[in-house]
Amino acid sequence: MKVLVGVLVGAFALRVLVRLVGAVDWPAVGAAFRLLPWWAPVPLLAALLARQVLNAVPLAVSVPGLPLRRSMQNDLAANLVATMTPPPADVVLRVAMFRSWGIDAVRGMTGVTVNTLTFYSVRFLSPVLGALLLTGQGLERRQWVTTGLCGTIAAVVLGGTLLLLRSDALAATVGRSAGRLVRPVRRSTDPQAWAARVVAFRADSAGGLRRALPRSVLALVGMVLADALVLLAALRMVGVPSADLSTLDVVGGFLLAYPLTLLPLFGLGVLDAVLIGAWTVVAGHDLEPAMVAGTVVWRVVTIMGPWALGALVLAAWRRSSGSAAEVVAAEAAAGEAAADPAPTAPTTL
Repeated sequence: MKVLVGVLVGAFALRVLVRLVGAVDWPAVGAAFRLLPWWAPVPLLAALLARQVLNAVPLAVSVPGLPLRRSMQNDLAANLVATMTPPPADVVLRVAMFRSWGIDAVRGMTGVTVNTLTFYSVRFLSPVLGALLLTGQGLERRQWVTTGLCGTIAAVVLGGTLLLLRSDALAATVGRSAGRLVRPVRRSTDPQAWAARVVAFRADSAGGLRRALPRSVLALVGMVLADALVLLAALRMVGVPSADLSTLDVVGGFLLAYPLTLLPLFGLGVLDAVLIGAWTVVAGHDLEPAMVAGTVVWRVVTIMGPWALGALVLAAWRRSSGSAAEVVAAEAAAGEAAADPAPTAPTTL
């Protein structure tokens, strides 16, 4: 469903792009693709791996006993499942992975929650960093206003995360909500018990989590910059020279527009259209086909790449933890049966 929504949003964004910069010269886009050197996958995949490693740091530093490689495996597999299946399949997978590694599920999911909140704060902090990079480029008043609003949201989310680590009431709410997510596929789950365990975990580990928060923020800022590096490399490889579109223009514009990744499939289509429209103003329409080609390469690497890695790590986990994987499948089937006890009755909306 998310893939379908992303495709529909992308189609809409293409119409927006046409309105912003005119009809796309697709033969010229194809010519730009042919400029890609044979060795292009090496630096692009290296930057992607750096992005995924940095993305896994917050969970590793938030969950005691979880090494970075398993944090990366958990994130990649959950991302794949969340994209391809309805919730809470990704939560169930995360829980099963944690248990197969001897990690307390409540501690693991608390780390996931803190990681998610931290990422949202960095998502809205990114325009502030972009505005700082482009301070001398003559940003418009509306861009400063948007940046100020995003900075305020980032501060609120970070403040809320710190409050969560200090408040038993908020910790209980997180545990109860996570328990309710898991309960449809794990009938034995008691949301109140999860709430109590998260409160106990907060009391035991809040100091460590607060110390981990600055490292998590720095790692996720690095992750965003690695994402921008993939985009920058893709643009240069398809013929967008730095003389016409500087590194500051690419990275700064990307950071300014980064909150659009809230949309389905990481802002597929909409973010691309906004970036190409802004870059065309700077570099001119002649480079627009190359810009389109570069953003397509970036999307293939940063969307398809994690899916492929997620499939690989999920298969590896299933081989090494077969019993846990079978439990996930059985619980998912039980959850579907419980959700639809009378298949002969028509469903009404």
